[in-house]
Amino acid sequence: MTATSPTTHAVRRAADSTAVQRLARGGFVCYGLVHLLLAWVALRVAFGRRAQEGDQRGALQTLAQQPLGKALVIVVVAGLVALAIWQGLAAAIGERGQRGRTVAVERVASGCRVVVYLWLAWTGVLVVRGAGGSSAGRQEHATSRLLAATGGRWLVGLVGLVVVGVGVGLFAYGASKRFERHLNTGRMTAPVHGAIRRAGVAGYVAKGVAYAIAGVLVIAAAVTYDPDKARGLDAALRTLAGQSWGPWLLGLVALGFAAFGAYCFAQARFRKV
Repeated sequence: MTATSPTTHAVRRAADSTAVQRLARGGFVCYGLVHLLLAWVALRVAFGRRAQEGDQRGALQTLAQQPLGKALVIVVVAGLVALAIWQGLAAAIGERGQRGRTVAVERVASGCRVVVYLWLAWTGVLVVRGAGGSSAGRQEHATSRLLAATGGRWLVGLVGLVVVGVGVGLFAYGASKRFERHLNTGRMTAPVHGAIRRAGVAGYVAKGVAYAIAGVLVIAAAVTYDPDKARGLDAALRTLAGQSWGPWLLGLVALGFAAFGAYCFAQARFRKV
């Protein structure tokens, strides 16, 4: 037995505990709520109604403005932290049933999800505190500073390429239905399975399109030395809305975000945890 075996066994026991499983499933509900709110914000952007920022921060601000909204944002933050803990355990030991290179790929993916969930949780904390300013503005400011630095233009371009890659990856992940390998499909009836599959495909494809556009805009900021283009998801949605058929296309993207929210709710029940 290796020196690390006791630690590995302890981590695996924690990952298999009922408490962690319940936290993860509750976290999926919170993550789904964020995407439903993001869909609402995107629809408001699509049809020219003044809204919060067209990104996750804007979604959480929309929730915070409702009755008991800040309390609900705190619940969402707790759910996102729970997802981060669960994915941290998955990154440490890998998910059961995986072999070979798939293990390494999924562990890296789990580590990336930890960063995403914690970033969203911190965004929620800033919304509750009423601090932090505009996330799109912070991205623009950071891009401006990078463009002013030696070699910064190439670094900004590289970041844009990475974001485009994430978007393409999400699109391919959804279109190929690879997300289904993480679901307990044997527990679903045929109609439920079909509905969840359609929601997953629509959700991942919509997110992929949105992030790919955001990445292209970051690359454009590097090429034109214009940091105003590098405002993340907010800029991507508003750029899409500004095209001739943009509002209707953005409306479809918003429906895709809503579908992803529904898919997250389905994961709360059927995800292999």
